[in-house]
Amino acid sequence: MSDIKEKVKQLVRTEVQALHAYGVADPGDLIKLDAMENPYPWPEHIKSLWLERLKLVDVNRYPDPVARNLKTRLREAMAIPSSQALLLGNGSDELIQMILLALAKPGAKVMAPVPTFVMYEMTARFCGMEFVGVPLNDEDFSLDLDAMISAIKLHDPAVIFLAYPNNPTGNLFNLADIECVINAANGLVVVDEAYHAFAGQTFMDRLMDFENVVVMRTVSKLGLAGLRLGVLVGPEAWLAEFDKVRLPYNINSLTQASVEFALANRVFLDEQTAAIQEQRTRLLREMSAIAGIHVWSSDANFILFRVESASATKLFDALRAAGILVKNLDKSGGVLQGCLRVTVGTPEENGVFLSQLEKLLKQIA
Repeated sequence: MSDIKEKVKQLVRTEVQALHAYGVADPGDLIKLDAMENPYPWPEHIKSLWLERLKLVDVNRYPDPVARNLKTRLREAMAIPSSQALLLGNGSDELIQMILLALAKPGAKVMAPVPTFVMYEMTARFCGMEFVGVPLNDEDFSLDLDAMISAIKLHDPAVIFLAYPNNPTGNLFNLADIECVINAANGLVVVDEAYHAFAGQTFMDRLMDFENVVVMRTVSKLGLAGLRLGVLVGPEAWLAEFDKVRLPYNINSLTQASVEFALANRVFLDEQTAAIQEQRTRLLREMSAIAGIHVWSSDANFILFRVESASATKLFDALRAAGILVKNLDKSGGVLQGCLRVTVGTPEENGVFLSQLEKLLKQIA
């Protein structure tokens, strides 16, 4: 065994050895409020129609390599400008990987305000690129524009990722600040709109104004997380290069058929999104009234809060013992020290979370 470990150490890239694999907690029977998923299942009549549609899929054949029908449906559903190209990935994660693989020249750097989605930095390291994180303003997690512009001038990044809204903080960056970043950048700027459905704001209709901007979306937060589909929109000149590093047949036939079906019957998805927004308002209101925590407003389907009267990790453990799984960001340190993140659930799930949160805070304070 020692010989195997030594061989692995010799052959695997040092930056990969230094990483930790992306961890996903096993929820078991817990109330799952840790992963920003839509908590509502598909209605039974929708499931029946969906299964009838899947019967028509010939899984013995390779999928459409460029997902023509699905792209047409996505253009309609997402109001994608006809002048912009469209590229699909197996989730946004694969799109991030495509972008960075294509831009990973020797010495190329990746930049993002931090804290933000961890896969920007992880994928940069996968690709052998240096990641430059620029801290957000502490109080409201807004862009520190002066620091961003200075870092752009100093590092000249090949690509800048701006999550809009940001994960894990939940806020939308100021549009004027985003424009300043875009205008200062020589490289590409990726506006990641994973939580667009809950924010009501988009950069999609601004794509024609800039040559160095692409918009990234996902259908995961709409209620299709298990299908793994990411959408990249932008100028053909950029997307044609990213397409060259896309693996063949990356969007399988069942995903193509299922997303087409869901978008054609999306009324139920829109209703679920509205329910999540309503419950987000409830959570923000009731959490803000609980002593011992600080709650930040959110434009996404999750809420970040800091535990001020006790240990956040102790509260996380206590919630888990009570049957509720949230995201523990306490060990991330920095501005996230003492913080937990909760996904907006169903009214029943949120009710259990709120009652346990207040009770457990008093117990561990």
